[in-house]
Amino acid sequence: MTAARIKYTVRLPADLTRRLAEHARSKRASQTATVEAALESFLSPDGAERLEAALARRLDHIGRQLDRHGWNIELSNETLALFVRHWLTSTMPLPDTALKSAQAKGKERWEGFVEALSRRMELGPRLGREVSHDIQERE
Repeated sequence: MTAARIKYTVRLPADLTRRLAEHARSKRASQTATVEAALESFLSPDGAERLEAALARRLDHIGRQLDRHGWNIELSNETLALFVRHWLTSTMPLPDTALKSAQAKGKERWEGFVEALSRRMELGPRLGREVSHDIQERE
């Protein structure tokens, strides 16, 4: 025998009623069962604990994302530092007579680089994906 049930009549805003109906339909449950579950969850003494656990899981996820971003930034910084060190030690300074033409050529090359970077950021695969693909091919 089931527990005695008491009938309640409540008035809900139209938007909430629509959302309740959609949620019940998506879960293939009755609206009554959906309201009962929501009330049980809301009035349950461990509801706050469940909310805290959900927030803790979300914060852990965000923390892992930040760790990955930090690693990517550190990788970028180290890559740039290695390149600059190599370039500075392997490139001889230009004589004063060639400086003007080298600056003009450098400006032209810089503009080409910025255009290529812009296209790559909009469309192309990212370097990280290319590097991981290259590593997988070697293994």
